[in-house]
Amino acid sequence: MNDHPLSNSAEKCLAGKRVLVALTGGIACYKVCTLVSRLVQNDADVRVMMTEAATKFVGPMTFQSLSGNPVMTSLWDTGENPDAEHIGLARWCDLVVMAPASANSIAKMVHGIADSFVSTVMLAVPKETPMVIAPAMNADMWENAATQRNMSLLKELYPQVRLVGPEEGWQACRAVGYGRMSEPEDIVATCLSTL
Repeated sequence: MNDHPLSNSAEKCLAGKRVLVALTGGIACYKVCTLVSRLVQNDADVRVMMTEAATKFVGPMTFQSLSGNPVMTSLWDTGENPDAEHIGLARWCDLVVMAPASANSIAKMVHGIADSFVSTVMLAVPKETPMVIAPAMNADMWENAATQRNMSLLKELYPQVRLVGPEEGWQACRAVGYGRMSEPEDIVATCLSTL
């Protein structure tokens, strides 16, 4: 039995929903294990895709076990979609969650760069599909003028995006400031309010 505080409301909103979770490189990948588990426990159909950098922090097998589905990491992976896998996944989902969303991944989104499985899928997601983006990076990277410009462009180019975080606090790089990825429960709450 799931006694998590979000479980009762989440069951009503996430049952049968198709959620695509995109991990990009960052130490906060470990928090996404809890996020995926919470989504699955509340009856969402969850698929996970990861950048190569993300796989250096948490292995794809972890997310395959948590989601119950194969994890996509390469444009050359094959799946069950009759279209190219990146197009099939982009059309399949009711919601996309990018967590952690690195400075690099956000820059790729706003500049239309599709050089990995994750960035290619993100570019192919239909404009009516909602996205939840949870930025995570070093405080200095977050405060960099280029990152702040990219965040403004993200909001302008993707009106379907809901941002959650980043939070202020201690970071793995021993810095304190904004850039910490929001907690999984806050991301789930944003998913619920988005759907």
